[in-house]
Amino acid sequence: MERKSRGKIRRLAARGMTLIEIMVVVAIIGMLMGTVGVYAFGRLEKAKVTNTKVIIKEIENALVHFQTDNTDSCPKSVSDLYTQKYLTKEPVDAWGSPLSFKCPGEHNADGADIVSKGKDKQEGTQDDIRSWEL
Repeated sequence: MERKSRGKIRRLAARGMTLIEIMVVVAIIGMLMGTVGVYAFGRLEKAKVTNTKVIIKEIENALVHFQTDNTDSCPKSVSDLYTQKYLTKEPVDAWGSPLSFKCPGEHNADGADIVSKGKDKQEGTQDDIRSWEL
């Protein structure tokens, strides 16, 4: 009788997992991935906002160097800072949109007003990132 019991146990162990067991494991993995995904995408948006703020600060620094070299005059556009080698690349925000640039600025008379349109790519909305608010 002991021999029959061992044979049954071996057959059960060799059988593997049932479809229900596999579905439960896949559901658990899916829930974990969903939780991680929501968290990761939230962090991605925060990183894009921070990156755009850094880009705006770089433009402001390049503008200071430009004005020092050109007796406090303003460039016509932010592209002028790039073409005259004050910036290493053409500046765009983290969403790939060009930045609005006004020099001298209304809010910053000594410098420039620089605006990113944000995620929605429409100026004048709540998600805009403005240089005078940093």
